[in-house]
Amino acid sequence: MQRTLILILLAIGMALPMKAQMKFAFVDTKYILENMPEYADAQEALNTASQDWQTEIEERYESIERMYRAYQAEAVLLTEEMRQKREEEIVRKENEAKNLQKQRFGVEGDLFKKRQELIAPIQEQIFTAIRDYANERGYEAIFDKSGEAGVLYANPKYDKSDNILRKMGIRPDSKSDD
Repeated sequence: MQRTLILILLAIGMALPMKAQMKFAFVDTKYILENMPEYADAQEALNTASQDWQTEIEERYESIERMYRAYQAEAVLLTEEMRQKREEEIVRKENEAKNLQKQRFGVEGDLFKKRQELIAPIQEQIFTAIRDYANERGYEAIFDKSGEAGVLYANPKYDKSDNILRKMGIRPDSKSDD
């Protein structure tokens, strides 16, 4: 991936006249994150929350297992109605545990939300610094060599999306002449 990107950039650079050379740069966001104390703190908080929630879920399943073993041991002594109530209670507890697991670790669960809450501001800080650096130094694009995000910054004057839309017969809202 990195090698291909470098070759593409070199080809673009050689194809442009000397006066029109554009400046590109690379950063390694993984390296940047690893060197940010805020990121280490956020990761530690996520790990702690994850471990606490995992322990909570494991305790629920252990409780259910104890209930089931007790039920099996006493089943022969229980009436049909009592057996049915105990089975329903075990199933209800199992469903609660599954729902809690989904709530904590599901796609839109607590861990996902906590990660967004803790990591998003750090990512925004990095992207702001990259954008500001690119604008200060005259870079047209900055790429992420860690392979996490690809293009991190691109000068908007080189965005030809509206031109492509017009070529396809679609009239965009903004007016770009290139």
